[in-house]
Formats: sequence, C-alpha cells, structure tokens
Amino acid sequence: MPRQLGELEDAVMTRVWQWNRPVTVREVLEDLQKERSIAYTTVMTVMDNLHQKGWVRREVEGRAYRYTAVSTRAAYSAALMNEAWSHSDNPAAALVAFFGMMSAEQREALSDAMRIVSPELPEAGDRPADGADAESGR
Repeated sequence: MPRQLGELEDAVMTRVWQWNRPVTVREVLEDLQKERSIAYTTVMTVMDNLHQKGWVRREVEGRAYRYTAVSTRAAYSAALMNEAWSHSDNPAAALVAFFGMMSAEQREALSDAMRIVSPELPEAGDRPADGADAESGR
C-alpha cells in the first residue's frame, strides 16, 4: 500500500493525472507557479522522488525527462481507503461511519459501483423495504 502523498507531491501528481500525458518538470513548474513561488529544482526533486517511489515512470527526451503516472488517482484513492479500513478494529462500524459522511451523490456513486462489481445485486428500488424476500413474499 502506498503511503499518502505529501502536499507538494499531491500537487504534482494532480497535474500528471489531470493532463493524462507525459509531462516535463518545466510544464509542472510553470503550472505550479500560477499558485505559488517554487523553484525548478524543488519540482525536479519532487518528481524524481515520485519516480523513486514508483508513482511515475520517466523516459529521456533530449536533455529532460518526460514523466507519466503509473496508476490513476482513482486507484490511489481506493488504496488509501482500503488501507484505512483494513486498520480498523471494527471494519463494519468504520464503514457505517464512512457511509454516514457521504452526500447523496456519493451514496449514488457507491450504489453504481456496487452494481458494477456485483451485478447480481438488486437495484435499490427493487429491494423490499421490510427486508422480506421479494420472490417468496416472506
């Protein structure tokens, strides 16, 4: 499980994920400089660290590297959620608390995701409200 990205690592990876193409240190630097004062060498070091940690791969192009994300932001988020959940002493309670924090849109996205990974699950509107078996009427 990857550890959570630091603030600057996350800012860099956000750009790599959003742009979804090989990027140079210069491109990331110029975009980061719209929000903060930052040196080229700082961004270069962060991107090198991300490469060493396995977050990005890089290929030489001329005198520079082009960096590409190894996985998606969704995969990173899922790994963080799984890691947090797996360390709970009461996983069911942790899930109930987590679901309770979700907005209606997030709960709908969860339902959609559950139908994708478990297509045999009934639609929310198809389930009997009292928990009775829909086919037997019990």
